[in-house]
Amino acid sequence: MTTTGTTGVSAAELRRRIRAIEALQAKTRELAAGNVLTTQEAAVKAAVAKEEADVAAREAAAAALRLFGNDAELVAELLGVPAEELEREAKPVTAARAKEVIESLRARAEHPRARRSPTARPAATPPAAPMATARPTVAESDDGRADAA
Repeated sequence: MTTTGTTGVSAAELRRRIRAIEALQAKTRELAAGNVLTTQEAAVKAAVAKEEADVAAREAAAAALRLFGNDAELVAELLGVPAEELEREAKPVTAARAKEVIESLRARAEHPRARRSPTARPAATPPAAPMATARPTVAESDDGRADAA
């Protein structure tokens, strides 16, 4: 058995440790590269979402101005933003696109989404004492839907 130095570690053990360190370094590099790719993908998605939100904000500003007869001072006061900023945001939006936004707002106003009543939630009523320990099955569910939990 060959040993190096005074620690009594064999050459085979040193080679094994070196291979383990190299494997750890390779895994760390692999994880770092994966982290870079994941972070870059998230940044791209965030940039796309920001651009979409910016466009939606500009379109909303243009629609609001049209709905208020292009009275930028009034709309700016209602929204709490400077009139110049509001006009600058609305300027790149075409009149046709502003009309489309207004039409979609009118459609939403005419047909509001149906809301659930607060009593329809199972969490709104406390469970009965015998049922507290047992999970309800699909057949026992009071609203006919299976629980996801």
